[in-house]
Amino acid sequence: MSKTNPARGMRDFLPADVRKREYVIGIIKEVYESYGFEPLETPAVENLETLMGKYGDEGNQLIFKILKRGEKLVEELQSTEVSESPSAENSATPQLGNFENLSDLALRYDLTVPLARVVAHHKNDLPKFFKRYQIQPVWRADRPAKGRFREFYQCDVDAIGSTSMAVEAELISAVSQILKRLGFEDFVIRLNHREVLADILDTAGVPGDRHADALVAIDKLDKIGQDGVKGELGSRGIPDSASEMLLSIFEQTQKIVDEGKNVNRTIVSNLINIVSNEVLTDIGHILKYAGDCSIQLDPSLARGLSYYTGAIFEINVPDLAGSLGGGGRYDGLIGMFGKEQIPACGFSLGLERILVVMEERRMFPPEIARSTPADVMVTIWSEETIGESLKLASELRSHGLRITVYPEPDKLGKQMKYADQIKVPYVCVLGENEIAEGKVTLKNMKTGEQESLRINDVQAKLKV
Repeated sequence: MSKTNPARGMRDFLPADVRKREYVIGIIKEVYESYGFEPLETPAVENLETLMGKYGDEGNQLIFKILKRGEKLVEELQSTEVSESPSAENSATPQLGNFENLSDLALRYDLTVPLARVVAHHKNDLPKFFKRYQIQPVWRADRPAKGRFREFYQCDVDAIGSTSMAVEAELISAVSQILKRLGFEDFVIRLNHREVLADILDTAGVPGDRHADALVAIDKLDKIGQDGVKGELGSRGIPDSASEMLLSIFEQTQKIVDEGKNVNRTIVSNLINIVSNEVLTDIGHILKYAGDCSIQLDPSLARGLSYYTGAIFEINVPDLAGSLGGGGRYDGLIGMFGKEQIPACGFSLGLERILVVMEERRMFPPEIARSTPADVMVTIWSEETIGESLKLASELRSHGLRITVYPEPDKLGKQMKYADQIKVPYVCVLGENEIAEGKVTLKNMKTGEQESLRINDVQAKLKV
């Protein structure tokens, strides 16, 4: 017998799940569009070369690659070096030596790199300042965990074409408004800058050719702790002396955050002798332009993706390991697909993690949590009355009501039991007597009360 569970890290979404997702996505779209962002969609499948080399070594390993098809795959298999398995001399099973050329396509890893490709490809068709939002699934060959899946939706918003810090501030403002609309009150947007990290790494003595490795390790600080990061830094060739100084700097930062007094001002004063005035000015502008948004400077914030070049940010809530979203400036990414370097900045909300926290906190409005497939169910009395029931359903739908029809003649008790199962609030009973009298028996499933109404009065009754 075949297994019925979905592939590991993938999920089925039943109607109640989909309604909650659509509720969150609806608010996200509404807010993004209120800021002037336009919708964009890109293919699920990209050329492998489009994605490779954009996310760092760890990101490259998490890309879902797609095998070549048909004759191309056969040709590659035939040209691939085949050797006998060293562990089993008598085994007839060959071992493939080189898999690099067996794939030419891949499932998209995120929505940012495809956006960069789109901007480079359609540059002449897009305005000077292109503002887009995109809500689509992405795929990563990651290890599943709470709030982490192999297939998940990203809700991205990006502004292309400007180096102004007003862009960062507007993105922060938009995602803050979304979270407040959803009912989040305790989130914090952590802010850092890639040049702050580079200057701290230099100050700590991390060799320049190890900066990328160090950033990948630092990005895991809130997940594996200082000891875990120290071990990973060592495994990546970072000297112990540099690791200890680096972690000491971040530990001091955390103490300032924990004290909770003038956090941003204190951290800036600590960075004055490490970071350039230009970077501090950029950070100051973001804090100023973003107004009353809950922003907290955090020099330990790394963001593991290698394409970030400037300000970076993440959203955190107390009861979730990891973030609800993040992003940053990536002024060099679009230029990797064309001749022109075009500045860009974006923010991505993690739909799955938002849903996990909202479910655990019971944050969904009652009408979403208790939503039903229809406002009314119409019964079917007999084969001869099916046409009358369908006619009634059509008439009620024309007045804006959601109507489901019990699909076949059955005992009235069974039809009522089904209506109760799908939690419709009303049932229209249309039997032979009702048809003869031109009436409908309307039953309130919550109170059990029922009344006989003329068909023309049913719609008015239900609209009240």
